[in-house]
Amino acid sequence: MKLMKSIVFAAALMGAGGQVLAADQFVALPSYRVGPYGAGGSGFYGGMIDYFNLVNANGGINGVKMTWEECETEYNASRGVECYERMKTKNGGATLVDPLSTGIAYGIVDRVATDKIPMTMLGYGRSDAANGKVFPYVFPLITSYWNQAAAMIKYLADKNGGYPKLKGKKIVYLYHDSAFGKEAMPVLDAQAAQYGFELIKIAVAPPGSEQQSQWLQIRQAKPDHVILWGWGVMNSVAIKTAQRNGFPREKILGVWWAGSEEDTIPSGEAAKGYTSMTFNTPGNYPLIDEIRKKVYAAGKGNLADQGRIGSVYHMRGVTLGVLWVEAIRTAQEKFGKGKTMTGEQVRWGLENLNVDAARQKALGAFGMFPTVKTSCEDHEGSGAVKVQQWDGKKWVAITPNWVVGDKALTRKLLEESSLAYAKEKNITPACMQ
Repeated sequence: MKLMKSIVFAAALMGAGGQVLAADQFVALPSYRVGPYGAGGSGFYGGMIDYFNLVNANGGINGVKMTWEECETEYNASRGVECYERMKTKNGGATLVDPLSTGIAYGIVDRVATDKIPMTMLGYGRSDAANGKVFPYVFPLITSYWNQAAAMIKYLADKNGGYPKLKGKKIVYLYHDSAFGKEAMPVLDAQAAQYGFELIKIAVAPPGSEQQSQWLQIRQAKPDHVILWGWGVMNSVAIKTAQRNGFPREKILGVWWAGSEEDTIPSGEAAKGYTSMTFNTPGNYPLIDEIRKKVYAAGKGNLADQGRIGSVYHMRGVTLGVLWVEAIRTAQEKFGKGKTMTGEQVRWGLENLNVDAARQKALGAFGMFPTVKTSCEDHEGSGAVKVQQWDGKKWVAITPNWVVGDKALTRKLLEESSLAYAKEKNITPACMQ
């Protein structure tokens, strides 16, 4: 099986010899569309590519067209590193990358700084990379795992009547036994100590297609809440196994990678009433309609199943596409409108993003994701989340406003962790110009 999968670009984007034109903006997509995590990868990268095609259909970024190439990682860390190495020098050099995998992100986090290729991690990855003084080329955009975990505890506290009411409660952390699954633990451990709840950690070996023993443990523990930190097939298996063991779905709160239609529809009635975190507000938006009309109607849509347009994973991909294009647009404002930006220039654009409510409205995406404003000190740009609930047919936001957890705690942990990393790697923390 060939690792590299070339995307067929529109003819207008290519030279006669099939080479990407000099005026194009090339980005690398180490994606995954097969295996137990393929549904998430296909929806996410499909959303990104749909947005790129929309931007190109509308004339590009001040005339500069987006071009890209995919490489199949199968959500495998070593394969992801190999894909990155294969694509980074293609077509004049990649200027952005996002592997949608915490394991792959950890594998290339040192390389991207050396190669001067910015890496985004939309709602995942290494949380302390929000400190741009230490990680100048890494951007855990919108909300990191640490801020999501803190927001989960805030939401559960609010449900119980406030943080003091968490004392003596039992919270199970059912997690994907991987770098992704372990990322939230520093925050959950700190908050368990702070508020006096018992945190019971139960690992699930990937991909998570068998969980009977874990749910027997949960039934015996009789927890007040279960945090489901899953991905791929693990999620629907968890929801169905919980039902078989008589555990109320209303007591389960999923990470946002356990909150898609691909998790709930296969679970049937067992999923009705189940809640998860999200950094997108479910619903339809003018931007999604524009993708339908200008991309899919023209036969350029990336998803084979058009019923997935506007779904959770697709909307997340569109969201990252928006942030990438806005970063490139911001870089062009400084370094030259209508010019192809280098990785270093795109890095500057990512560090100076300001996608406020007015810009969201102009894009047809008002309220679709939190407003994002980055800086050298804050490569995350938001930290806000919502909670959504599956009503049996669709996701519905049940927190009308964006929820923010204990950011003072997460910032403290972020500073400690990133500075320890800087010391280990002999990095002098500083803002880049």
